Amino acid sequence: MTSEISPTKLSQLPPEMLDFTLLKTTGALTPRLGRLTFPGRKTLLTPTFLGNTSRGAIPHISQDNFRKIAGLNGVYVALEDCTLSLVDTPGTANSYLVIEKHPEKTPPIFQTEQANSLRRFIALPKDSLLVLGARRQPPTPSPAANSNSEIALSTSYGFRQITSEYYAAAARKLQPDIVVALADIPFGQEAVGIKRKDKMSDRTEVWVRDVIAKRKTIGEGEPRYSIFAPILPIDQDLQSWYLEHLIDDMVHEISGVAIYDAFLLDDLPEALHQLPRLSFHIPAGPNELLRHISLGMDIFTIPFISDATDAGIALDFTFPAPQKSDPDSSARQPLGLDMWPAFHAESTLPLTNECTCYACTKHHRAYVQHLLAAKEMLGWVLIQLHNHTILDAFFSGIRTSIDNSTFEQDVAAFEAFYEPSLPEKTGQGPRIRGYQHSGLEQKKVPGKKNPKAFHNFQKDSVLQAMHGQQPNAKPEMRDVIDDEALVGLVGFENAESGEEALEDLKIEDDKS
Repeated sequence: MTSEISPTKLSQLPPEMLDFTLLKTTGALTPRLGRLTFPGRKTLLTPTFLGNTSRGAIPHISQDNFRKIAGLNGVYVALEDCTLSLVDTPGTANSYLVIEKHPEKTPPIFQTEQANSLRRFIALPKDSLLVLGARRQPPTPSPAANSNSEIALSTSYGFRQITSEYYAAAARKLQPDIVVALADIPFGQEAVGIKRKDKMSDRTEVWVRDVIAKRKTIGEGEPRYSIFAPILPIDQDLQSWYLEHLIDDMVHEISGVAIYDAFLLDDLPEALHQLPRLSFHIPAGPNELLRHISLGMDIFTIPFISDATDAGIALDFTFPAPQKSDPDSSARQPLGLDMWPAFHAESTLPLTNECTCYACTKHHRAYVQHLLAAKEMLGWVLIQLHNHTILDAFFSGIRTSIDNSTFEQDVAAFEAFYEPSLPEKTGQGPRIRGYQHSGLEQKKVPGKKNPKAFHNFQKDSVLQAMHGQQPNAKPEMRDVIDDEALVGLVGFENAESGEEALEDLKIEDDKS
């Protein structure tokens, strides 16, 4: 029997921080409706999802096109995307975060004295919720283990360690709306021992205290951020000490919880049930997403949206699912449309019928397929706009289903109507971002991470050198040097001719 929870505010929280109101729920492990508000930001009706950013922007979506994604009222930004390098200032023992490609003593994002520095730096609209965490989604496994005081981040120059105190200080400077406290989670490790799990609990407890203590130093009238405490992906018994301190000493200082394993929600202490739940459990597709929602998850970061876009797949599903034209048929519909096959080249249909996104109302399948075949980035832009619109409508249908108390039946109908997983990738995706490749993968596959889209067999030695190549080297070594070789050619771009630029440049091959 459905029980309505009267809207209640967390009276312990200052008025300028977020408020989460439970609108409907039936128990601990059941889907629920909520409303999350933060002063000056759009209201989020839950269950919902945040835009999952890369380097501060949703992949393929420039910030001027951000508003074209209907219903996307917030984003998740990883600190490691803003910290491309860590360097030591000469003559001191201090380290500084660096944003630019060429290291500087003080990064631009920390030089600004204006309010909302991170929001201004990534050009995020003022009314969009901004959530800051340490690791991107999904995180790149670190070859170096975390220590009692440091956590490893994946930067463009490799993995770097930052302390919890530094993370707390960066959160205060960047002024997001919500900060996810550090969690000691060994990503990528299949087996974690009991002693290591005890360390996870102890370290996370200390790191949550650090970010809370740093927020207390914010003066009156300065912007304040809300804090989400991590719930570790280990059994309750192994993090019981951390949870006890969280409830006894810190529950009035936090505004939500970050869940790393949706299937451990049964272990969530009752004192934390009223708080919003931000999921970092990565769903493989919409079917698994529905299972997480059925357990009571509220807010999601969903990497499979951009994964589908990179693969050239236009998502195509609705919730609740439509009625089958043939009730006796066991055939299931695909969850997406692969736009790489050539038969789309003559189709004037939209990506998805009845879709109201910019791509479907302004263009057709033939145009999008042509863009992908021509390696035009606009093709992925249009698919990304479409895919986010599909997910927004998907969550809107979920909220309506929960409100109508038909969620379980609708989930069963959805699973019967659609395939259990997204379509396989068949075409070549866009240029891969560096953190999408692990060091082990690069060692196994020689050459560049991204194959050349076009070949010019009339390149002369000057042009090859300007692209970081070695014209006199062995054939198998000619294309090994990556674009980072261009750093050594800074200053040659203004030369009158290529010959003059390379006059003093000595090119050596392996035999030198």
